[in-house]
Parts: sequence; C-alpha cells; structure tokens
Amino acid sequence: MAVRPGRRPFATLRRFVRRPPADEALERCELCGAPIAADHRHLLEVGARRLLCACYACSVLFDRRAASGGKYRLVPERRLHLTDFQMTEAQWQSLYIPVRLAFCVDSTPAGRAVAYYPSPLGPTEAALRPDTWARLVARNPVLQGLEPDVEALLLYRAPDHAWYFLVPVDDCYRLVGLLRTHWRGLSGGAAVWGQIDAFFAALQHRATRLPPAPSAARGGDCSELLG
Repeated sequence: MAVRPGRRPFATLRRFVRRPPADEALERCELCGAPIAADHRHLLEVGARRLLCACYACSVLFDRRAASGGKYRLVPERRLHLTDFQMTEAQWQSLYIPVRLAFCVDSTPAGRAVAYYPSPLGPTEAALRPDTWARLVARNPVLQGLEPDVEALLLYRAPDHAWYFLVPVDDCYRLVGLLRTHWRGLSGGAAVWGQIDAFFAALQHRATRLPPAPSAARGGDCSELLG
C-alpha cells in the first residue's frame, strides 16, 4: 500500500496548532455550547473522524459506548508506558515512514487498524499490513484492549532508543500540532525534535508504567522476532 500524503483524519486538528488570543471568547462545548476550561475532554464523532471539545456534563453523558448509538465516543484518559513492547526493525521498516514517529488506531469506519505519521501537512496515512498488525497484537497482548477509534499505539523510534505508549487519540493530534508548529526545512530542524523529546518526557512522567508481561503469557515462537 502506498503512503497517501496530506490526508487529515480530524478536521479539528487546528485547535492543537494555534492558541487563541487572550481577548477571544472562551472555548465552548461543541455539543451544548457551555463554556469550558482549557483542560477539557474530547468526544470523537466516529463517522466523520472529528474531535469535539466537551464540557463535563456532555463527557459524562457519552461515557458509555452505547450512548448516541455509537455516533460519539468519549476519548479516554489512560496512558500506559509499554516498557516491554515487542516490535522488530523489519516491522517498523514495513511502514515506510519518513520520520521517527507513528501512531496506530483500530478504526471502526475502516474496519481495520490504520497507521499515521505526523507531517508538516498533518497526520498522513502509512502502509500498515493486516498481518503486521496481527503479529504485533499476538506479541503484545495489551493491544487486545485498545479502545477502537479513541485510543492509539504511539511509537517513537529515536536513534538511541524506542518509546511505545498506549494513549488517548487526542494526544497524538497534540503531537501532530506540535510538529506542524515547529517544523522547519526538509528535516524539521533541531527545535522540533527538542519539542518532541520534551513531549515524550512529559508523557513518560504522566503515563502508568506497564511492567513486562511474563514470558509464558506471550505465547508463540520467538523466531518471528528475528526476521
């Protein structure tokens, strides 16, 4: 599958790029219109793949998968640092991602797991083969509990280390906004990678550290990690 540049799964990405002027009206809930604080929850409009700012009352209302017939999903807040995540270099290379970052979402509209990487143009879809995803899930059972559409596997393959997190999907779009804001030139420049390192350092501090799973619980043959 070829990489498809320029695709933007969420029309509301701009809210993570620009900060409104101080004299601008308070941000409001996009369902009921009530004023909301800067630190607020988001809902995902699943069919449109659109993030909506939500007040506390609306977030409570949609804190059930059956609410609204599944049209809206409340973006959860759990963050897990996957310290023992298993991914081979071959699996990473198969995504053909030109930067060190990617996130994967189990997409209900697409009927499959979808991978994106941040770019100066916004989130760009990458090639994620179903068999690659199936192997990742088999080797990392935590992915079986990934909430469709609203949680993501976030990967950062830096030159000297690799970080893996299970995060709310709006975290991924904050990261996309950060990259769009600070990217300079062809390679992004030192400033953007400094911002990204700071983002992941803060995420590591906030996330719950998931301990390594017992080797017996992983199952399967370790030979697949060699190729």
